[in-house]
Amino acid sequence: MLRAPWFDLGATGANGLGLGLVPCISQKEFGTMAGRALLLVALVLTAQLCGCTAYFGDGGGFSVEFIHRDSPKSPFHDPSLTSYDRVLAAVRRSRARSRSYAGGGSPGGAVSEVVSAPFEYLMYVNVGTPRTRMLALVDTGSDVVWFKCSNGTAGPAPLSAVFDPSSSSSYGLVGCRSDPCRAIYGTSCGADSFCRYRSTYSDGSTTAGILSTETFTFDDAPGGCVGCRERPQLQVPGVSFGCATSVTGKAFRLTGNVGLGAGSGSLVNQIGAATSLGRRFSYCLAPFFVEASSILSFGARAAVTEPGAVTTPLVPSAVDAFYTVLLASVRIGNSTVVPPRRSPAIVDSGTVLTYLDKGLLEQVVAEVARSVRLPRKQSPEKLVDLCYDVAGESPVAWAKLLPEVTLGFGGGAAITLPARNAFVEARKGTVCLAMSAVTDDGPAVATIGSIAQQGFHVGFDLDKRAITFAAADCASSYSSSPPASVSW
Repeated sequence: MLRAPWFDLGATGANGLGLGLVPCISQKEFGTMAGRALLLVALVLTAQLCGCTAYFGDGGGFSVEFIHRDSPKSPFHDPSLTSYDRVLAAVRRSRARSRSYAGGGSPGGAVSEVVSAPFEYLMYVNVGTPRTRMLALVDTGSDVVWFKCSNGTAGPAPLSAVFDPSSSSSYGLVGCRSDPCRAIYGTSCGADSFCRYRSTYSDGSTTAGILSTETFTFDDAPGGCVGCRERPQLQVPGVSFGCATSVTGKAFRLTGNVGLGAGSGSLVNQIGAATSLGRRFSYCLAPFFVEASSILSFGARAAVTEPGAVTTPLVPSAVDAFYTVLLASVRIGNSTVVPPRRSPAIVDSGTVLTYLDKGLLEQVVAEVARSVRLPRKQSPEKLVDLCYDVAGESPVAWAKLLPEVTLGFGGGAAITLPARNAFVEARKGTVCLAMSAVTDDGPAVATIGSIAQQGFHVGFDLDKRAITFAAADCASSYSSSPPASVSW
């Protein structure tokens, strides 16, 4: 693809806002001078609205801060909790999420309910024109994007801004017969022929409203840029989302949900359709024990290029939203165990523990027990299956006393989990295997959880139908993110 040459319009426009660099578009790309003039007008207007250099992402990428719910930057942060309290709370949420995943999906693969109310990570999204900065939970197991609208019924007190559609010049409604309406399971048609949606979560929480379209603006990490050119913002017009006019349940003190699942309604699919960034994203999860933000990247920034990167293909899933791979083996030290039957597993940032087929987990526990020479200890609250007494040992010391665990995937890919990715200190002096069995009250859903993924750059590519893993220094990934490249 030809790259356009550049000319500089100067530091400011008629209203004093920086316009930055604007491309000189060739006739080969746009055909006529009229096309060039119209594009230039659009760019100027966009820059005036944004206060920043417009970025549409032709081959580039952008990154946003990926905030853990227990981070001091999160409204859910509780400074009274110890690190062990937070781990136990995360394990409880993991169990709740795993149970909800056992509910499966609707016939035909559509998601019958948004099952994953427990969450771990948050991100900011700027919604509308002018922008409203909103904090939303991020869910790799969901396709639904929704934000709470100010004309809604009473619900839990929100922890961030609420979107007012009447104040936005770019707000639109979705018709009943449109593709976006058909992409979301459980939609209905109102008397006005506009699309309604309703989602029910596993804990009884609900969100309902009207399916809408809006311009989403993403600040490039760290922190984005308003009124400057070094860190531009990506604007994506026409994003379909649920404008929630009714939100119930304690799970939704946040004002939105950003579904990054594999289904057609998810944000990653919509960004891929509206830009040339492709349908790909990645994250690099900082360890729980490090006070640092993680990073979530799209487009070229999502490429996993670190040394030793391995790729495994996605396999068909019972639920469209899930990123499912084949778990072929688990090696503990020098001993390898294989699942007793075919073992698909979803890769999910919102589930903390790793959940394995019961027969496979029993083999893993037996091998770990054979290789570890530490005294056994009762599991806190009986949340996990295997714990050891490491009283008096530092995390660095106890990690040397426990084995690495290697997960083998389809296509020959394998990642080796250091001890602190396979075990977790659930209470002071008590270290437990960060794995459990899938629930028995529904279809089994094995899951590679976030503890296992910490310290790995994990890339999801729907265009190539693959997931790539590479060990990385995720604790510094957000702070060291380079400025976005501007390309056309």
